[in-house]
Amino acid sequence: MDVILGLIISTIIFITGVITNIDTVISLFMVLCIFFIIALKRGVSIRDGFRYLIEGGKESLGVLKIFILIGAIVSLWMISGTVPSIVYYGINLIHPSFFAVSAFILSAFISMLLGTSFGTIGTVGISLIVMARAGGGNTLIIAGAILSGAYLGDRASPMSSSANLVASITNTNLYDNIKRMTKTSLMPLILSLGLYLFLSLFMPVNYSNSDILSQLTETFNINIIALLPALIIIVLSFFKIEVKISMFISMTVAAIISFIFQHATCSEIIKTAIFGFQLPIDNPLYSIIKGGGIISMIKLAFIVFLSSALTGIFQGANMLDFIEEYLNKIKRPYTLFLTTIITSIISSMVGCTQVLAVMLTKMTMNDTYIRLGYDKERLALDLENSAIVIAPLIPWNVAVLVPLTTLGVDARAILFSFYLILLPLISLMSTYLKSHKEYNFMTYNIEK
Repeated sequence: MDVILGLIISTIIFITGVITNIDTVISLFMVLCIFFIIALKRGVSIRDGFRYLIEGGKESLGVLKIFILIGAIVSLWMISGTVPSIVYYGINLIHPSFFAVSAFILSAFISMLLGTSFGTIGTVGISLIVMARAGGGNTLIIAGAILSGAYLGDRASPMSSSANLVASITNTNLYDNIKRMTKTSLMPLILSLGLYLFLSLFMPVNYSNSDILSQLTETFNINIIALLPALIIIVLSFFKIEVKISMFISMTVAAIISFIFQHATCSEIIKTAIFGFQLPIDNPLYSIIKGGGIISMIKLAFIVFLSSALTGIFQGANMLDFIEEYLNKIKRPYTLFLTTIITSIISSMVGCTQVLAVMLTKMTMNDTYIRLGYDKERLALDLENSAIVIAPLIPWNVAVLVPLTTLGVDARAILFSFYLILLPLISLMSTYLKSHKEYNFMTYNIEK
C-alpha cells in the first residue's frame, strides 16, 4: 500500500512539475526522497538505503560517457555546417504534394544521424512546421509525422542516448540491438509511410513563400563535404565500430571542416563543443539551428543517474514484490509482452520521462524474462518496442511535452504519430501470432 501511495504522489509531483514548469531533476529528486523514506519505513537502514542509491546510480555511469560525446558531436555538427547542409538538401527534395510523408522521412533521416528526437525537432522540425503554417497545411498532421520520424531515430540510431541506455542497462550489444530493431520496424514503417502519403495527397502544402533555404546559404557554407561527419557515423556503424570511437572520429572531422569551410577559430570550436552552438540573436536562424554541447547533457545525465538510483532503492527494498504474484502467472510470450506494454504505459504516466519509464519497466520485468528463459537481447528489444515509443504518447510526459511545445501544437498531434502507435501494436500482434502458432504446434504433438 505504501508503494502504491508513493507512486500516486510521484505522479502528482511529476504532473504538477510539468504544468508549473518545474525542472524535471527537482521533481525526480523529490520522488527519490519519498521512496527513500518509504524504504526506511520498511526497515531499511539509512546506510543500506544510501548503498542502494549508489549501486543503482553506478549502473548509469557507462551510458553517461556516451551522453558527453553526444552533446559535443551535435554542436560540432552545427558549427561545421553538417546539420544545416542536411536540412538544406533535405528540404530541397520535398514536393508540396508529398509534404507530410516527406516530413516523416526527413525527420527520420536526420534523427538517425543526430540520434536525438529533441535535436531533430529543434532543427528540421521547426523548419518543417514553419513551412507547413506558411503553406496552409494541417500542423497537427505534420507535427505527428515529425514526432514519428524523430523517435524512429531516437529508438534506433547508434548515436541515440535512448538506444545506448537500453544497451547499457540490459548489457547487450548496441549494433546487434539496432539490427533486431530494424526487423521489427519494417511493417510499422511501411504502414506509416502509406498513411502519411495518403494524407499528403489529400492535403498538399504550398511553402513557396518560405525563405529558410536562402537563410541557410547566407549563414553557412552549404556543401557536400559538410555531410562527411554524418557519413562517417553511418559507414562506421555498418562495420560495428564502437560508438565512442565513431563519435570521436566524426567530431574530429567536424572540427576540421568548421575551421576550413566555416572559418571558425579553434577557441570557437572548443567553446561550441562545451557550451553548444548559438548564432547571433539577430540571425533569422537563431531559434532554429542551435543547441548541443557537453553542458546541455548535464541535465539528462542527472535524470538518468537519479532514475538509476531510484531503481536501486526499488530493488534493494523489494518494493515491487506486491506484483510478483501476477508476474509469476505469466507463461506465454504474448502475455509477457502485453504485460511489458502495460508496465511501460504506467511507468510513462508515473515517471513522466522516457528514461524513468525504461528503467522502471526493465526493473519490473527483468526477473520474469529470466524465469521464462528469454535472453537479455529479447528484453532489450521489447523495451525498444514498448517504453521507448510509448513515453512520447503520454501527453504530460516530457518526451512529447517538450517537442509539442517546441513545435507550437497541441496534444492532438499525438493521434497522428502513426509510427509510435503502430510499432507496439504490430509487435504485440506479431508476438501473439507466433505464440499461438507455437502453442498449436505443441498441442498437436501432444495429441499425436
